[in-house]
Amino acid sequence: MITAGIVGATGYTGVELLRLLALHPQVQITQVTSRAEAGTPVSTTFPNLRKYVDLKFSEPNDEALAECDVVFFATPNGTAMKSAPQLLARGTKVIDLSADFRIKDAKVWSHWYKMEHACPQLLAEAVYGLPEINREMIKGCNLLANPGCYPTAVQLGFIPLIKAGLVDTRRLIADVKSGVSGAGRKAELGILLAEASESFKAYSINGHRHLPEIVQGLNAVSANPVGLTFMPHLTPMIRGIQASLYATLTDTSVDLQKLFENFYRNEPFVDVLPAGMSPETRSVRGSNHCQLAVCRPQDGDTVVVLAVEDNLVKGAAGQAVQNMNLMFGFEETAGLNVIAALP
Repeated sequence: MITAGIVGATGYTGVELLRLLALHPQVQITQVTSRAEAGTPVSTTFPNLRKYVDLKFSEPNDEALAECDVVFFATPNGTAMKSAPQLLARGTKVIDLSADFRIKDAKVWSHWYKMEHACPQLLAEAVYGLPEINREMIKGCNLLANPGCYPTAVQLGFIPLIKAGLVDTRRLIADVKSGVSGAGRKAELGILLAEASESFKAYSINGHRHLPEIVQGLNAVSANPVGLTFMPHLTPMIRGIQASLYATLTDTSVDLQKLFENFYRNEPFVDVLPAGMSPETRSVRGSNHCQLAVCRPQDGDTVVVLAVEDNLVKGAAGQAVQNMNLMFGFEETAGLNVIAALP
């Protein structure tokens, strides 16, 4: 049994962490922080957690958090990097769900996140937590950078093709749609019901800050530099990401269905659908699964990969718990055997 703290637990990813960890057989939640809700019972803010989490929110305090075996940061970018050095020095493992440790180049990070990095010396130490690719590095690591929701879907879709050397990596296209919870739990005009409902739009069309994270991950498995066009969209739903990924094949003789099935055969949370099926976001809602489908329209030289995930689970909190399980030597699926809710 380990003890866990959650910093920034009133956001959507924070409460999703609480939901998953409250029933984890190897975890006791001992610290739940929120400056705005300090002193308030967790179950008052989130009634779904009544009888599961009997704690009050507290002010973030590094000394108290250092008593935990692991601390999750479900915080805005720029927060985790201020506390991580002290926690690591005290022997506490850190799992950051923000972007503070995802990009290895501090200058690139500062360009996209518009602030100076507080501890660039830790970037080399941080392990990028995509278990399907970095499982062995994740085991036993102390500082984990949990991937973003968009990067998870895009990388899981493209990586089998790139590792096999089957596509022209110079001209990859990721056309990705996300529900409004991806913007966080905040008051913002563009994600109000009357603004987002019955509408559909692309945003950050000149460059989204997840782009360098995705390219960094794809370059790590590619023999040639990756050129990616990444276009995110906002859809009028609460949860879910759907990615349509396009690439030009350099070899059309390969059985793509078999390639994907073999690549993810032993992965507990990646489900390659049978040929001809198209994944739906509702099929993964509330679960830690990513569903994939691959096809070659009109038997041409374009391959299309379709990927869906719950942006708050496999795209955030669920993947963080999956990584925690690996870091502490637990069963990788512990606390995550959740079937998606339908309808």
